[in-house]
Amino acid sequence: MKSSPAVRVLGVAIGAALLQIVMITAFAWPSAHLAPRHVPIVVAGPAAGPVAERLAHARPGAFDITTRPDEASARKALTDRDAYGAIIASPSGSRVLTASAASPVVAQQLDALAQQLAPKRDAAAGAAPAVQDVVAADPDDPRGTGFGGMALPLIMSSIAAAAILTFAVRRVAWRAAGVVLFALLGGLGSAAIAQGWMSLLPGPFPTIAGVMAVTIAAVTGTVAGLAAALGRAGLSLGAITFLLVGNPLSAATSAPELLPRPWGEIGQYLPPGASATLLRSAAFFDGAGAARPLAVLAGWAVLGAVLLAAGAWRARAGRPADAARAPEPALT
Repeated sequence: MKSSPAVRVLGVAIGAALLQIVMITAFAWPSAHLAPRHVPIVVAGPAAGPVAERLAHARPGAFDITTRPDEASARKALTDRDAYGAIIASPSGSRVLTASAASPVVAQQLDALAQQLAPKRDAAAGAAPAVQDVVAADPDDPRGTGFGGMALPLIMSSIAAAAILTFAVRRVAWRAAGVVLFALLGGLGSAAIAQGWMSLLPGPFPTIAGVMAVTIAAVTGTVAGLAAALGRAGLSLGAITFLLVGNPLSAATSAPELLPRPWGEIGQYLPPGASATLLRSAAFFDGAGAARPLAVLAGWAVLGAVLLAAGAWRARAGRPADAARAPEPALT
C-alpha cells in the first residue's frame, strides 16, 4: 500500500529536522566543552617536584604531569610529541615552553598558566615567567585556523568523490581504480594549495602530499567500498561516520585531550582525527608521533579495499549465469 504524499512529506520533514539536530549537536557540542583533560606536560629543573605538586593540586585532572631532569630533556619531550608544553622550574622562578604547532589552543592555555606560576614578588610587579614557543606553528597561520579549516573540505570532497564514483562508474573494479587515481591527484593538488598558495604547512612536499593521499584513500575507499558492499545504505553509513562523527571529534582545531572523554580518543581512530595528527607530525615534528595515525589511515584504506573486493564479488554473484560466463568486451 502506497503512502500518501502528505505522509511522505511529513516523514521527510521529520527526518530532515532530526538530521539537523544531530549535525548541530555533533559539531557544536565538542567545541562548547573544550577543557584540558590529562594534557601531557613536563616539569623539569631543580624545583620540578614542588611545582608539579602545586600544579596537580591547583588543576586536578587537567594535566598529565611527568618530571624530567633538565631543560634539554623537556625540550626533547616537546619535539618528540610526548608533551604539549613544559615548565622549567627553578628556585628563582619558572619558564614555560610551548609547542603551538601541536595545538595553538593548548599553547594559549599554557601562556595563561605562566601567569599563575609567576612568583608572588614578580606577580605584584606585573611580571610573568618567560614563555618560549619551541615548535611554532606556521607564521602564516599562527592560530591554526587555516590548518583546522582544511579538515572538513578534505573529508567532504573525499566522500563526494566516493558518491560520484558509485553512481557514475558501474564496475566496482573501475571504481577502485578511480579511488587510487583520485587519491594521487587529490593528494598532490591539496598539498600544492596548502603549501604553495595558502602557506599553511611547512615540511617536504612529497611527505605532505603522501599524507593527503592516504587520507583520501582511506575515506574515499571506505565509503565507496561500503556503497559497493551494502548499496546506498553503505554510502549513507560512510558519510555519517566520517562527516557527522569523525570531523567533530578530529580535534583538528584543538587537541584530543581537550575534548570530552572518551570522544577525543575515539576521534583519533577515525580518518579525520588521524589525518590531522599525521599532518602535524609530518609538517612540524619531522615525523615524530606519526606511527599510530599512519597505521589508522592505512587500516581504513585496507578496509576500503576489502569492501570494494566484497562489492565486486557481490556484483558478480548477482549476475545471471549466462552473463557471468560471457566474455568481457575488449577494452579499446
